[in-house]
Amino acid sequence: MFPTARCLAAKPSGFIKRSADELSRLSKIAWNSEALHTPTKPYVFLDFEDESTVAGCKTMADRVVGGFSTANLDYEPADPASHSPAHARFHGSISTRLPNNWRVERTGYAAFRNRDRGMWLFGRLYWDIDPYTYLALRIKSDGRRYTVNIQTDSIVETDIHQHRLYTRHHRVQDAEFSSSSSSPSSSSTLDDPSLAESLYPQGIPAALSDVPPEETVFASSPTSTTASDSGWETVLLPFNSFVRTNHGYVTEPQTSLLRQRVKSIGIGLTDRIDGPYDLRIHRIWATNGMSESEIEEERRICGENALHVDEGVRTGWTGDTVGQEVAPSADAGAGGARAEPKAKKGLKGLKDEWEE
Repeated sequence: MFPTARCLAAKPSGFIKRSADELSRLSKIAWNSEALHTPTKPYVFLDFEDESTVAGCKTMADRVVGGFSTANLDYEPADPASHSPAHARFHGSISTRLPNNWRVERTGYAAFRNRDRGMWLFGRLYWDIDPYTYLALRIKSDGRRYTVNIQTDSIVETDIHQHRLYTRHHRVQDAEFSSSSSSPSSSSTLDDPSLAESLYPQGIPAALSDVPPEETVFASSPTSTTASDSGWETVLLPFNSFVRTNHGYVTEPQTSLLRQRVKSIGIGLTDRIDGPYDLRIHRIWATNGMSESEIEEERRICGENALHVDEGVRTGWTGDTVGQEVAPSADAGAGGARAEPKAKKGLKGLKDEWEE
């Protein structure tokens, strides 16, 4: 069997290209003195408009232990008619049926992540997310309870930091999707109480509960849909909210992400609900907020669900400068009022980090 031209074109980049791309990125940072202030430009991890990015990912499912769940990651070309960009489609079926193997007690999971990024001129290649506050994902969800997984070059190789992927279509069981809901730990449900106790001995962390914590940023409530809704949305998850786990169990003591050495990023589905699933992913990147340079693409793809331009990014995180005004954005209210100087602090997540 011989590889086709399309397959060869989509092949992950080699050593020389990886080295050239990383050197080019670092040179731009040095030339623009970006390391001297808070970055205002996105740091893209996985851009699925490029078919080679899809080829550079791997899928996982419980079939490796004899289960019957399936996981596929396919490249989907752009559709100009629906303003849908080229993207990756993570789909398959979840099955909780146990194999004929007494050693296997639970099944029903599927996931994908990028492959090892390989080597470059100065050793193994990692993502350095230290200057950034949020992980951004532009997705189109079917509403199932997906989890974002980040793996770093930690001492325990099997440690993974996780965060629930909340969306406007996120399905909540036995809880209202509002700030008046009960505590996150009491609103999440598992079909097996003993399993919940073993997975979360200290209670279910806020980032893994059914109710999104306040730090999560997305465009609108889950009930606001319109006839022109494309389904695409951008979600911002704070890096400092990710929970350290090992083989699905929350690990104590909790440690923060090793931000300078991120190995892989992926998405998994472990809700153990039988049936098909379908998640579309356009791009995954690190950010400190939506900038004006990104907002045109954001509005073109997400439409009414586009995130607002963040004032902190707009002003370059200059802080509260006396007498300085901020021009009204297109997302301002009907009156088009100017923002107060205090709004320049930007996203609350970064502000909270400064005050710690």
